[in-house]
Amino acid sequence: MIRATITVHGRVQGVSYRANARRKAQELGLRGYTRNNPDGSVEIVAEGDSELIERLTDWCRHGPTTARVSSLDVERSEPTYEFRDFEIRR
Repeated sequence: MIRATITVHGRVQGVSYRANARRKAQELGLRGYTRNNPDGSVEIVAEGDSELIERLTDWCRHGPTTARVSSLDVERSEPTYEFRDFEIRR
């Protein structure tokens, strides 16, 4: 079990990135959240099996069809077990 903080850069706000990221994370059985950052990026914090985190990270490289991802920053750490589900934060 690991925790990943993924910051997605590019045209990722206003294109349903967060909703689709939540759907993908829920499909994978991950817990955490996603939110828009003031700088135009999207942050995803997810906890779960390392293989499933990698699948989410791979999905984040392209996101929904209307998104244009230019880069990702990924930080891995120990899980905190603070999440019950995967939510969109404002």
